[in-house]
Amino acid sequence: MNIQLSEHFTYHKLLRFVFPSIVMMIFTSIYVVVDGLFVSNFVGKTPFAAVNLIYPFLMILGALGFMLGTGGSAIVSKTLGEGKPEKANQYFSMLVYVAIAGGIVLALAGFVSLRPIAKAIGAEGATVDDCVLYGRFILPALPAFMLQNVFQSFFVAAEKPHLGLKITVAAGCTNMLLDFLLVAVFPFGLAGAAVATAVSQLVGGLVPLFYFGRPNGSLLRLTSAKPDLSILAKACTNGSSELMTNVSLSLVNILYNIQLIRIIGEDGVAAYGVIMYVNFIFIAIFLGYAVGSAPIVSYHYGAGNPGELKGLFCKSLVITAIAGIFLTAAAMILSLPLSKVFVGYDAGLLELTCHGFQLFSFSFLFSGFNIFGSAFFTALNNGFVSAAISFLRTLVFQIAAVFVLPVFMGLDGIWLAAAGAELLALVVTVLFFVRERKTYRYA
Repeated sequence: MNIQLSEHFTYHKLLRFVFPSIVMMIFTSIYVVVDGLFVSNFVGKTPFAAVNLIYPFLMILGALGFMLGTGGSAIVSKTLGEGKPEKANQYFSMLVYVAIAGGIVLALAGFVSLRPIAKAIGAEGATVDDCVLYGRFILPALPAFMLQNVFQSFFVAAEKPHLGLKITVAAGCTNMLLDFLLVAVFPFGLAGAAVATAVSQLVGGLVPLFYFGRPNGSLLRLTSAKPDLSILAKACTNGSSELMTNVSLSLVNILYNIQLIRIIGEDGVAAYGVIMYVNFIFIAIFLGYAVGSAPIVSYHYGAGNPGELKGLFCKSLVITAIAGIFLTAAAMILSLPLSKVFVGYDAGLLELTCHGFQLFSFSFLFSGFNIFGSAFFTALNNGFVSAAISFLRTLVFQIAAVFVLPVFMGLDGIWLAAAGAELLALVVTVLFFVRERKTYRYA
């Protein structure tokens, strides 16, 4: 039986409700992870480095979907809580149509700028060609990828998180199967890995489009919608933190790669790529919880239920703390076997990756609180506070850490930069929690 947004959420019910979103985010993160796994083991170290260099740029282009999905679902869920389902469907439909149009425009822009971008972020020689090859096979599917990011949030708002999970799992399995066929079985190399990702993104984006475009059993359905610039602006403001998070993380990944090329060379980029792959999966747990819980917060905020907000806030802090400790311990224990999966063929690279991941893993103690804090204020329709947390966490503190810490600690400073940035961001998040508690009555 579906759990409704209007219900009272115990720990058990809350975890049941957000679990599909967590798994959904994990499978979404698997796209690039599986590509990296097959490319590293079956194509080579240079193409593997190329994927790591160009993928942050592709993520920047797709970040519009995260912004419209998280920011828009906050508005739609709040509108549902206010008892206005028709208006909620109009807002939902308009945002989906904007995502499609934006995806087409950005795909065209990205297609023509791949080569100069690859050179600008440090690619040289054959690596440039590999970056362009990988990007040009993936970019045609960018509108579908953006839709997938949009629907991840709206499936929860529609009270259908399990359906969203099934579609995302289907897309992830498509990616894994095609990677195996096009890279491991048939020698299509880097192009095969890119095609596998593009096809899986088409599955993840177009299937929900057909579902919401027809009569269905959810709270939402695509309908005719007139442009509403005020709602679009509000959605963009609400979701600006998620846009900032994705853009900033991609920019910071580029800076990490530049620093690693300068300090240690191509092996550093490959090692960082492995760490980021595992980080995608671990962070997906925090992101999935944030995506899954945000519509509940928005609904009860719109319905004027401060008691429910307080319960959700307190339970979320406890869950996040336990998850952070568990993930840090797991990262320490699994650093060697996980590194072997990607770079076990090179002893030196394996040792470098394992050591780097152990230092990087301290960031999981703090990052969950910052991710939840940003999503929590997005759900409360406070885009300014949400964006401030994300901007400082993913850009300002990260850039400062990745440039300052290596001066004093060398290569280890790069691996510890994420933990340092997350710790500074946690201070900011706590200050906002304290400052806004009376305004929204969640504590």
